[in-house]
Amino acid sequence: MRFALYYAPPEDHPLWQAGCEWLGRDPGAGRAFGRAPAFARDPWRYGFHATLKPPMRLKPPYREADLLQAARALAQRRRPFTLPALQVDTLAGFVALRPVQPLDPTHPLQCLADDCVQQLDPFRAPPAAAEIARRESQPMSDEQRALLARWGYAHVLSQWRFHMTLTDTLADDGQRQTLVQRARAHFAPALGTPPACDALCVFVEPAAGEPFVLAHRLPVGAGG
Repeated sequence: MRFALYYAPPEDHPLWQAGCEWLGRDPGAGRAFGRAPAFARDPWRYGFHATLKPPMRLKPPYREADLLQAARALAQRRRPFTLPALQVDTLAGFVALRPVQPLDPTHPLQCLADDCVQQLDPFRAPPAAAEIARRESQPMSDEQRALLARWGYAHVLSQWRFHMTLTDTLADDGQRQTLVQRARAHFAPALGTPPACDALCVFVEPAAGEPFVLAHRLPVGAGG
């Protein structure tokens, strides 16, 4: 079983509905609208989200209740905020929703992601040797390698980029651009009003290879 800390739009916001429709699955309701799209098999499995702390197995003796207690306390120490304006864009060969303007290092979204990575790291079990080897085989900078060694993932803290993945990595430029246009038309109505960040979401992978489910929405600022 793996746990991840994600951002997901409020369930009643059009962006959540549009994202679930695009991928063909609602990870909160446990409902699939059909088979995974051929262009988005991985995003279908992970569910519509933006990663704050990547999936991890729990380090003994910690259990799910321990992680939830710490994550809930983290969420309560912050205040709700509105996401920046988003647009359909590309990143490293895949299509994603990304901020129209780069995030300032002090933006509450960046700060929330940093807190999740650092404050919840005591719960993370070290990755298996095969997983380390797979990640180390990917091209990355010296800074990313240092982050991978310390935090188990290269794209965190200074290397984190907010994105909500819409496709797998696509080698075909023509296919990628076609999907960009499709996604822009699909998401245009939902992007008019940026959603709130009012919850820290805990997604769970029940067993290796199974679809992630949105198991908990922990209110941001509930105890503030």
